[in-house]
Amino acid sequence: MAITSNRAMDEGKAAKMAGQSDSANPYPAGSQNSADWLEGYTYDETEQNVDRDESGSEQVKTL
Repeated sequence: MAITSNRAMDEGKAAKMAGQSDSANPYPAGSQNSADWLEGYTYDETEQNVDRDESGSEQVKTL
């Protein structure tokens, strides 16, 4: 993700360190600042890949 607001990212990190929930994001949903804030909030979490299981094999979706 391209971060455009270091301030928003720093605010997200600070919110998590202060024990706030991710719903404390003060920016409008869908905005770049909101995404940057959330990026800061989740900076220390491992990235989850939803199209592969833990073994690394791809999951096939059936209809």
